[in-house]
Amino acid sequence: MSDIAGTKPALRWVVHASVLFLVVLWVVPTLGLLISSFRTSDQIATSGWWRSLFPSEQNLTLRSAAPETQVQENGIYVIEGNLFDDGTQATISKWGVSSRAVDAFEPGQTAELRKGGIISVDAAGNYRMENPEEFTGSRGVRVFVSAELPPEFTLANYHKVLLAEDSTDSMGRAFFNTLTVTIPATIIPILVAAFAAYALAWMDFPGRALLIAVVVGLLVVPLQLALIPLLKFHLNIGIGKGYLGVWMAHTGFGMPLAIYLLRNYMAGLPRDLIENARVDGATEFQIFTKLILPLSFPALASFAIFQFLWTWNDLLVAKVFLIDASGQTTVMTNRIVELLGTRGGNWEILATAAFVSIAVPLAVFFAMQKYLVRGLLAGSVK
Repeated sequence: MSDIAGTKPALRWVVHASVLFLVVLWVVPTLGLLISSFRTSDQIATSGWWRSLFPSEQNLTLRSAAPETQVQENGIYVIEGNLFDDGTQATISKWGVSSRAVDAFEPGQTAELRKGGIISVDAAGNYRMENPEEFTGSRGVRVFVSAELPPEFTLANYHKVLLAEDSTDSMGRAFFNTLTVTIPATIIPILVAAFAAYALAWMDFPGRALLIAVVVGLLVVPLQLALIPLLKFHLNIGIGKGYLGVWMAHTGFGMPLAIYLLRNYMAGLPRDLIENARVDGATEFQIFTKLILPLSFPALASFAIFQFLWTWNDLLVAKVFLIDASGQTTVMTNRIVELLGTRGGNWEILATAAFVSIAVPLAVFFAMQKYLVRGLLAGSVK
């Protein structure tokens, strides 16, 4: 009798375990992306994000002070200092003076320099160079060390991605361009579809059933089929490849789902409410604006979430219909693709750019998710 309606299912723990698995499957990569966006490139290369709170072993290339800092002691030229001149607290385990043998010496041992003289390095990074002849050159000696560094978090990645205007990695302009595309492309189809959904739900006119069937049929049409014809149409009427064109494209591709979703919700509203308003002398426009729209907010919000996510994460439609004043498609998805193609080694920049890209959709989803289920289930039962 455990499957009778109103009773608790016997395998409820399976449902809970499945939900927990899905939550973990989604949260863990997002958390890893967030943590990686605050780490340096060396830390990302040497340890996973789950070890970000622990010291990590890194191979570093450091330099001693320049020869101009040398002093003479008892007829010997000496250069002293600390390899970590920025104050970093690290413990050196191995070191060397050649890239072919970066771990040739232990801390405290002495190595011979190629141009003459000797150098010794201790575990804290303190070094002493001695040479009976004067050190020459304009740069210090390269020292290769394997050191255990403390965890480090920085905002430099976000500064470079969002605020560095002279940097090729700057996504500040792409961020605002994406907002310029997404906000109108979300609002316009909602406004148009709301009027159409009300007419299909509560107004009698010839061909209404046929229009509903056409809307349902358009739900299964791949947008890729319409890209080239629609682009040619835009070019013929003078819209071109700009913001207006990408707004109209997103509106057209999102309209079938918007009309279908809103029409189902509006059709489920109490008929007596609509008829009483008409008896009281309300016009169709007044009924729509003062009754239908406030009552349909869950459906409007659920579609707004979907449309916002689709347009924010879109690359294909933007590449086809949008070229801004710079002559490029400067949206966040395209900029991330460029980072993957030309700067694939800068994982800290890529992680930061990716998290900036998903931060706004996450905020929109969590702000409006309480309306999502109500809006999607509207009209499914009577």
